[in-house]
Amino acid sequence: MVAKVGLDGHDRGAKVIAAALRDAGMEVIYTGLRQTPEMVVNAALQEDVDAIGISILSGAHMTVFPKIIKLMKEKNLTDVLLTGGGIIPEEDRIQLSGMGVGKLFAPGAATTDISEYIRDWVIANRLN
Repeated sequence: MVAKVGLDGHDRGAKVIAAALRDAGMEVIYTGLRQTPEMVVNAALQEDVDAIGISILSGAHMTVFPKIIKLMKEKNLTDVLLTGGGIIPEEDRIQLSGMGVGKLFAPGAATTDISEYIRDWVIANRLN
């Protein structure tokens, strides 16, 4: 699942990633703009997703990702990857990783790297 959380209205990157993941053979649900963390986690639960990808350019990553991780734990989505991308400083990436967020991709990351990361994570964590 690919989601845009909050008031960040820049969805071009999210749409590019969603299309690239589809081209890589993945089933992708794009939630659209202005989702809340609760909406994202509830959709992930209802759709039984393997991974949640958050596209964030607003600078709210240190609010959004911890809130989603907390909700995922509350809903027992402990076997779902939370990953994403956007403009996220390295120090924040390290802190978010320590909270349980997966790899975060910077703008311009190769879509093959993103699809391989998700596929490898799912094989290692969901298909065993």
